[in-house]
Amino acid sequence: MAATSPNAIALNGLGKKFRLTHDRNWTLKATVLAGHRVRYEEFWALRGLDLEIPHGSTFGIIGGNGSGKSTLLKVLAGILRPDEGTAKVDGRLSALLELGAGFHPELTGRENVYLNGAILGFTARDIRRRFDDIVGFAELDRFIDEPVRNYSSGMYVRLGFSVAIHVEPEILLVDEVLAVGDHSFQKRCLDRFAQLKSEGRTIVLVSHDLDMVGWLCEQTAWIQQGTLQAVGPSPEVIDRFLDGGTADSPPASETHRRFGGLGPDDLVRSVDLVDTNGHPMDRVGSGRPVRFRVRYDAGRADEPVTVALGLYRADGTHVASINSGAASRAVDNGDGLVDVEYEISALAVQPGTYELSVALHDHSMRKVMERHTHLVRFDVEPTAGDHQNGLVALGGTWSARSAGL
Repeated sequence: MAATSPNAIALNGLGKKFRLTHDRNWTLKATVLAGHRVRYEEFWALRGLDLEIPHGSTFGIIGGNGSGKSTLLKVLAGILRPDEGTAKVDGRLSALLELGAGFHPELTGRENVYLNGAILGFTARDIRRRFDDIVGFAELDRFIDEPVRNYSSGMYVRLGFSVAIHVEPEILLVDEVLAVGDHSFQKRCLDRFAQLKSEGRTIVLVSHDLDMVGWLCEQTAWIQQGTLQAVGPSPEVIDRFLDGGTADSPPASETHRRFGGLGPDDLVRSVDLVDTNGHPMDRVGSGRPVRFRVRYDAGRADEPVTVALGLYRADGTHVASINSGAASRAVDNGDGLVDVEYEISALAVQPGTYELSVALHDHSMRKVMERHTHLVRFDVEPTAGDHQNGLVALGGTWSARSAGL
């Protein structure tokens, strides 16, 4: 279906309210004595939202718990109706909003695939043509004829996501549910996102994983208490969100640009690039060894910590992300400081200027204790005799010999 509007989604003064009941009568007697009067107040989960999402874009929506993100997706999906304003969607839409949404627990996985397909407007023949791909992506071949009430949360998510992406949506809405999947499943999802993106599909992603939003989404909207706080390039909006968005606060990219940006209340105490002898440095040769050292206050963390590093080129290109996993959690988190080091035998990036972001997570990687974006800036210098271009320095050696006649 050809697009009839430049925007896949257009919100104009969108508002959605709910009634919060204060006096609920649980018995017939209480209802009669109250004279059918129930006190309530109106709660606006969304109010005055104006937003446009162009066709073919990958768009992120961020905000704290209870900010209205999921309510917005339900309005876009047609599950909820707005109480004021309009929400226009131009294109066939598929949504994965919450765990098990749209599944009947007594039906088998196979039957639920056909049920979901019918809800999305597909015939049984359409679903049969896609069925093997749906089941294969979800890796549920052995369990597809089992009732979904017996599925684990991960199986629920895999099947729901697989249906959502294989019905060829023009617009895909995805809520936080991907956090339930394991690493292998998340990688397949990201690969599929990349494919949908290359095909010009529109993806709207709600997630608390800011690294994922920053990596996948060109533009992001920040919603707080049901109102739009900021919209624009993802790095800028994420920085504002992390900074709290107060008028007196400078952008996070300025606050945390260098070591001096760390405040006295931060868990992270210092971040250094060090050489093989442990001496701090602010530049390193391409293909040369380097260590990144993160020092944090273990006593104030009060639980095992996983350290995550994100390496970016100065133009914002994401180079790599890594986390310490069990290595840092094995340290006794006493009252003192802990140094966590990531050692690279040969830094395989081309000469240029790079930035390092640091985050502290809990052991499950679900909670972010602290995050500092673009905390350290350093230079990578060319190595003598190296003649390469691009992002990655492959290293290696050349050789040549006569191959004979």
